[in-house]
Amino acid sequence: MGAKKKPFLENVRIEATAAEGNGLAHVDGKVLFVRQAVPGDIVDVQVNKVRSGYSQGYITNLKSPSPHRLAPFCPHFGDCGGCTWQILPYEMQVAFKQQQVEDQLSRIGHLHLPEISPILASAQTEHYRNKLEYTFSNRRWLLSGEDFSTLSDTDRLGLGFHVSGFFDKVLDIKECHLQREPSNAIRLFIKQYAIEHGLSFYDLRENRGFLRTMVVRTTSTGENMLVLCFGGEAQGEEARPVREALLDAVKSRFPEISSLYYVINPKGNDNFSDLPCVLYSGAEAVYERMENLRFKIGPKSFYQTNSAQAYRLYSVVRDFVREGIPAGEAPVIYDLYTGTGTIALFLASLARKVVGIEYVPEAIADAKVNARENGIDNVEFFAGDMKDVLNAEFIAAHGHPGIVVLDPPRAGIHSAVAKVLLECAPDRMVYVSCNPATQARDLTVFAAQYDIVHVQPVDMFPHTTHVENVVSLIRKPI
Repeated sequence: MGAKKKPFLENVRIEATAAEGNGLAHVDGKVLFVRQAVPGDIVDVQVNKVRSGYSQGYITNLKSPSPHRLAPFCPHFGDCGGCTWQILPYEMQVAFKQQQVEDQLSRIGHLHLPEISPILASAQTEHYRNKLEYTFSNRRWLLSGEDFSTLSDTDRLGLGFHVSGFFDKVLDIKECHLQREPSNAIRLFIKQYAIEHGLSFYDLRENRGFLRTMVVRTTSTGENMLVLCFGGEAQGEEARPVREALLDAVKSRFPEISSLYYVINPKGNDNFSDLPCVLYSGAEAVYERMENLRFKIGPKSFYQTNSAQAYRLYSVVRDFVREGIPAGEAPVIYDLYTGTGTIALFLASLARKVVGIEYVPEAIADAKVNARENGIDNVEFFAGDMKDVLNAEFIAAHGHPGIVVLDPPRAGIHSAVAKVLLECAPDRMVYVSCNPATQARDLTVFAAQYDIVHVQPVDMFPHTTHVENVVSLIRKPI
């Protein structure tokens, strides 16, 4: 017996925007999510997923476009998984993000909230990223109407972004609007050079090839870093002249690259954090600035990818921390999930001491370098799994925190970390999150002992559904 045919729906009116940027409608009392739909659109929809509580589909015919609908500015819209909201006016994007924060904190966490502050929108909605990663592929993602068997070997090659949901599919990118030049120019030059010189693009299924990935960093201070990652075929002395000829060509064509690295990665995954990065030419690092602080960024360093909004985010954190410090006092501050110590160093002038903890040893090494280069000596950094490092013995050794700042990954904090925080009971906590859903879950754990006094969303990534959120908590009177 064949599979049940999925319904085809005509003249569906899109009512709102829902999770992951989908349009939302109701058909026969059932929720329908529609990809790339804008509130006010009237569309025909082919359903491709049916669940007990909802269906999901895609537009087959845009019958009547919404008055809000914009023409996408990027030629890759619809094929690339990024910037899915570029068909929405920016003011609508941030309004939906504001609503997302409110809904998730109230509906998931059932939390008692103060009035949520208006979201801090990004002044720059294009070219706001300071880092992009590209992948070489010998079998690029096919666009609608293309037949792989009819393409030449050259036309099958791609250098761009992974297609969502497919580890082995890469969309070839002609122009990306996320990063300032020379990002596009570098990528296009390397692709053309590789084609002209017969350098093999990576086969992601077979795990072989000469060119594998590349990382471009551009800083607000005007510096540029390129990390070119080669596959296993680029190992050995016989491959060295070919490797260096490409690097020399890039160096000659782009003198504005201030730091040029390469990595040889024969592993089964693209992560090169455990591999040596070889400085081929230029400075060993590029730098970002925030006020009087200077942050060193190496080939493996983590740094917030929207520099301007990172400054606004950290300023919000500092304001919330400062508000919790009685006049004339300088507390011990713990910065959990400190990364490369940017928040810790930003808060150091307010504290007697800042203690930063982070899982990644390389990030802690960067944090110590940044502290030293900025002449800040009242910070201590420790590497290790948060649930193992942060315990009563650690707190006894390094000082009881008056204020704790948390900036965990999307998964939120471990229950063991929450337990320690409840036991040591800092006067204030400031929770920074890139996932308000897990933030809401975690805040319910603290709700019996803490009141939420501020909620401040920040838009770090225009044209995407992602939103950062900062929540300030104060311990309830005993």
